Amino acid sequence: MQLIKTTSAINFMGKRNIAMIFSVILLLVAVASIVTRGLNLGIDFTGGTLIEVGYTQDANLPAIRETLAQGGQGDASVQQFGTAKDVLIRLAKSDQPSSTLSNEVFGMLSNAVDGQVELRRVEFVGPQVGDELTEDGFLAVIVALMAILIYVALRFEWRFAVGSVVALIHDVTLTIGLFSLLQIEFDLPVLAAVLAVIGYSLNDTIVVFDRVRENFRKMRKGTSESIINWSLTQTLSRTLMTSLTTILVLLALFFLGGEIIHGFAFALFVGVLVGTYSSIYVASTAALMLGVSKEDLMPVQKENVVDDRP
Repeated sequence: MQLIKTTSAINFMGKRNIAMIFSVILLLVAVASIVTRGLNLGIDFTGGTLIEVGYTQDANLPAIRETLAQGGQGDASVQQFGTAKDVLIRLAKSDQPSSTLSNEVFGMLSNAVDGQVELRRVEFVGPQVGDELTEDGFLAVIVALMAILIYVALRFEWRFAVGSVVALIHDVTLTIGLFSLLQIEFDLPVLAAVLAVIGYSLNDTIVVFDRVRENFRKMRKGTSESIINWSLTQTLSRTLMTSLTTILVLLALFFLGGEIIHGFAFALFVGVLVGTYSSIYVASTAALMLGVSKEDLMPVQKENVVDDRP
């Protein structure tokens, strides 16, 4: 179905050189930050101790952080978990046994509020488990990209497959690069968000490529650039409406969902913005630069077919 009815197409591809320069600059900044600053990995990857405590009244997070800092645990991550009375404390890897460390932390908190705190659970993530999660997470991203490359190549054409993967690498690199630049904690929920970004960006790209293939076969006149411009214009309303509604949900999650899912919601928010941009410029520009044309997408004519119709 046609999503936008216009008498003229927006000249998206006319700005592709500017968009390409913009993307290259962002990618260089992201890669430089990842290489020089690295990621602020959470205890899921580095190993450490997770402590959940419950208060009889709403927890005062700044006071808890101050108490832990005075007790020598200034690097601890303190977040609300579920309700305002539940608190999740993440401690970095330490030479102390997990049980000893958790007892010390619980003792600090209990003394600060006259015993009005309950120790709910203690979990320890060893460095070996963290290394395995790092390797498995990286492997998951690579496998996802390879599977998408094969799928798009079979469904469309190899130039579109390359364009899709270039757009996905662009989106993932910029999202991870922003986490590195801002030194936001990168944990398992954030990794799950990055994988979700891959799916979201691919969905947008597939919609655009479906319309490009359809227009290549329907439009007798026009260059590859003009047909891609028509296709992007026709799918623009769908792209913007999908992105806008998704962003509204993510903003609600970020501001109302609690501190525990801030990283997850922020990664998806960035990924949706970048994915919307890349589905318009990066994927289509890459396919155009590789020389995609009408002949590449025309149905294959079968030879020696006898028409039996009367």
